[in-house]
Amino acid sequence: MTISRRKLLALGAGAGILTACGSNTGRGDGGSGPRLSQWYHQYGETGAQQAVRRYAAGFSKARVSVEWRPGNYDQQAAAALLTAAGPDVFEVNGPTLDQIQGGQVLDLTELIAGVKDDFNPAVLAPKTYDGRVWGIPQVIDMQLLYYRKSLLRDAGVEPPTTLDALVDAARRLTDSKTKGLFLGNDGGAGVLGGTPLYAAGLQLVTDDGKVGFDDPAAARTLGKLHRLYADESLLLGAPSDWSDPSAFLQGLTAMQWSGLWALPQVQKELGDDFGVLPFPGDGSHGRPSVPVGAYGAAVSARSRHKETAKEYVKWLWVERTDLQQDFALSYGFHIPARISLAQKATRLRDGPAADAVRFTTDHGYAQPLRWTPASQTAYQDALSRIIRNGAGPESELRSVVRKVSAELDRVKNTKKTS
Repeated sequence: MTISRRKLLALGAGAGILTACGSNTGRGDGGSGPRLSQWYHQYGETGAQQAVRRYAAGFSKARVSVEWRPGNYDQQAAAALLTAAGPDVFEVNGPTLDQIQGGQVLDLTELIAGVKDDFNPAVLAPKTYDGRVWGIPQVIDMQLLYYRKSLLRDAGVEPPTTLDALVDAARRLTDSKTKGLFLGNDGGAGVLGGTPLYAAGLQLVTDDGKVGFDDPAAARTLGKLHRLYADESLLLGAPSDWSDPSAFLQGLTAMQWSGLWALPQVQKELGDDFGVLPFPGDGSHGRPSVPVGAYGAAVSARSRHKETAKEYVKWLWVERTDLQQDFALSYGFHIPARISLAQKATRLRDGPAADAVRFTTDHGYAQPLRWTPASQTAYQDALSRIIRNGAGPESELRSVVRKVSAELDRVKNTKKTS
């Protein structure tokens, strides 16, 4: 499967190899004025490439050349921002804190004046720093728990609304042919990321920039993920990993953690015999948790046509709501970043799709801007040891808290000297 928007939510993905070439899809014939370069990562959805080229052709104030970038896009974009040969406008899973603090991207706050409250706050927050907006969210991807209604009914199991109930349900649904739960072939460390911490009522990073999980509740919750592994309730070694619903559709698992993009396929094959849930809350202060992500449009500070580039971003991702709706729902299955557009979308009004929109609005969270790759690696490695090896969550988390705290201090110091 080619790269798609779901890569946003693969929280533990490796860095990959930087590729040097892209696919120039040409400029819009209707444009005049300065030439702008716009980059996108390589979407897997059929028709997406042709659509963004068509959008660019509709902008009359510049000649916009669209480049489709295969390979490790985030690395490519980061490297290009350091040169004069990079794009004017580019899609970004960020921008990152280093890019903002380093003056590599422009402040876009003025572009959403008057409509800021219409953007889903969960995906706008990680594109906001010091009260300023540095990227305009394009669409929302999210993860959720799929469950097979008939299998739960036959086993006398209710759809789980707490983490304890999920652990119990997975055990009761496991038999010689079917596992109770699929969280990915690594047992869940790669895909879950900080989701269990939010389910415990915690955060990765607090609003004032401190470690958000230095709390006994974190160890309690992560320890329950090991119980799933120890109970042999988890499907491991499936032919396809968590992002593909094949294991769920083939009856290899009664419940699967996957993404919204899988919903049309699941609905086509199972009809009404499935439901969706957020990750269930844990403990008295817990709450349901839904990880969300959104690529956004940003403008390079090295652009020779900064104002025109900003005007293009505003035209496409703020003013042209028809194109935003088209991009979200005509090529794959995604939620528009604008609340009003999500409410209007016919495909999102009923059934599990409507539930997914509600989960995103009520329980959505995104990785905070201060959650750096170094913090991610430290936490991810510890989570893997806890789930698969039964490592003590208390000691593992103490080490992670120290490393993340040091990283957050580094970020603060970088701000002071930048």
